[in-house]
Amino acid sequence: MKQKSNFKDRVVLVTGGTKGIGRGIAEGFLRAGAKVIVCARNAPEQLPSALGHSAQFMACDVREADAGRAMIASIVEQHGQLDVLVHNAGGSPGVDAATVSPRFHEGVIRLNLTAALHMAQSANATMQTQTQGGVIVFIGSVSALRPSPGSAAYGAAKAAVLSLATSLAVEWAPKVRVVAVSPGLVKTEQSHLHYGNEAGIAAVGQTIPAGRMAEPSDVADACLFVASDQASYLSGTNLLLHGGGEKPAFLAAANAAQS
Repeated sequence: MKQKSNFKDRVVLVTGGTKGIGRGIAEGFLRAGAKVIVCARNAPEQLPSALGHSAQFMACDVREADAGRAMIASIVEQHGQLDVLVHNAGGSPGVDAATVSPRFHEGVIRLNLTAALHMAQSANATMQTQTQGGVIVFIGSVSALRPSPGSAAYGAAKAAVLSLATSLAVEWAPKVRVVAVSPGLVKTEQSHLHYGNEAGIAAVGQTIPAGRMAEPSDVADACLFVASDQASYLSGTNLLLHGGGEKPAFLAAANAAQS
């Protein structure tokens, strides 16, 4: 997959591309030869880079629709096109759904769902005018498909993004393909905040059939595939990237002989 993906002369925007999964995605597209723009509210100390090339940074709060439109207009003005949007920006801290404020829940939904729609809408407006069309990739989450205690609004918003991808794929075809990539647990520079030290991270990894958590590069490889010409018939679908999923809890509780 890595050897076949070639994005030379293609322009790729990765939202939230300065750290974590987004940074890994940006570096993956740089390795594939793309011109990569990353956005976040604040500039990073060091830009994503690979093979001697660095991403371009644009400051943008993707929760503001006007800011997203202005950023995409600037990209087209500078580079002449936008071939791929990877909308990765999102997230939520752990909270108690019973007691957290309505304003907090509204903010989570605004960041993880409404921003995705606004960014996709702006990208589509450009891509529809291009001979080569374009690809929009939403970074989803397994939280959309299983209970997400501590991040209920986040899981609900990500579930809505999966529905959004199916609808937009129909509305915007055939010029624009819309796909979701949904990672499971991914090891990033902030993993210790969720899982503890290296021993804790390793223990969590052992609960996954693959024997480890995903790396940002794993997510990048998936994005490279779904955005490539190899996946030209792939649209309106969700690619699960979870290392085999999570072992059912009953397996640890059962006392029947296991063969």
